[in-house]
Amino acid sequence: MPRSTKEIIDQADALAQRFEDHSPHGSNLTPADALGRVRRAFLGRARAESDLLVAVEVARADGQSWSAIGAMLGTSGEAARQRYGAVIAGR
Repeated sequence: MPRSTKEIIDQADALAQRFEDHSPHGSNLTPADALGRVRRAFLGRARAESDLLVAVEVARADGQSWSAIGAMLGTSGEAARQRYGAVIAGR
């Protein structure tokens, strides 16, 4: 079952702290710069996933089929239903 956005962000915070405590060698970027880039990319992905979940939820509430939603996601309707159906039902 997919994790919530909050759980993903909390895990990323814990991992970011571990990386901040680590000192990599051989990089032109400082550890903070490199990890900052990773963090920003992760947060962008988490926001996009959250936005996508809301969009799928709105589409379903509007009566769109899983097949149509899957087509917009570049996958099958069944795959879309498996990925988002339980999450939407649990909200």
